[in-house]
Amino acid sequence: MQELFKIVSMKKRVLFVCLGNICRSPSAEAVFNSMLEDQGLQSEVECDSAGTTGYHAGEQADRRMQSHAIERGYRLTSISRPVDPDRDFDEFDYIIGMDDNNVWDLKKMARNLNDIRKIHKMTDFASTKGYESVPDPYYGGADGFELVLDILEDACEGLLADLKA
Repeated sequence: MQELFKIVSMKKRVLFVCLGNICRSPSAEAVFNSMLEDQGLQSEVECDSAGTTGYHAGEQADRRMQSHAIERGYRLTSISRPVDPDRDFDEFDYIIGMDDNNVWDLKKMARNLNDIRKIHKMTDFASTKGYESVPDPYYGGADGFELVLDILEDACEGLLADLKA
């Protein structure tokens, strides 16, 4: 299947987006990169993460999120940055918001219909339909960070299947 994927596709680029780019989107990037590596597809798909705001630009991921991710074998290495509509809509094939607000903000940043077609919500790729969005764990406790990782693992599997299809 991997050879078929390489033959019929060009390199795809995915941008994961949340509000501040310190919890959900860097986690999605790490989870997805891990899945790509496990399947030997890291040269076929590239991903990054960003925030709809620049509140945390230049910062590493939230330490609590990093801690929970490490327990599952993920390393959150990205540095927070805001979405750059002029660059990101040109460079990425999929721009994936973590919740309805992120998707709404991305649509407001879109320059044209082609940009809007690239915007998706993370949970649209999930096989378990128990959540409408990836909830922001920032103001909650440990359970919130674990829930984010649970949802992202499911949705990233679905996203990978979508990219292979």
